[in-house]
Amino acid sequence: MDMESLMAQAAELQNKVTAAQEQLAQTTVKGIAGNGECIVDLSGKYDVLRIVINPDVLSRGADAVASVVMAAYTDAKSKADVIIDQVMGAATAGVSLP
Repeated sequence: MDMESLMAQAAELQNKVTAAQEQLAQTTVKGIAGNGECIVDLSGKYDVLRIVINPDVLSRGADAVASVVMAAYTDAKSKADVIIDQVMGAATAGVSLP
């Protein structure tokens, strides 16, 4: 394979990865904890977009609030991880990226 062809393939891969990153930035996942006591919306780039906490949780104190927020974030992150793997895997067509 010649250098020009290799450079063209690298540029194409970079364009696909950039498009995938833009798609992920526009993707939203919802993490839910405690039967809806807390909902965390994350982008596909792990940006926290929204947190909703049921007022009943607030009356149980700071530890309860922290617990449901962490659980909802963990749920959202695991969902985002799956989507990120799918989108980036499709963009890179199996090429391992650092």
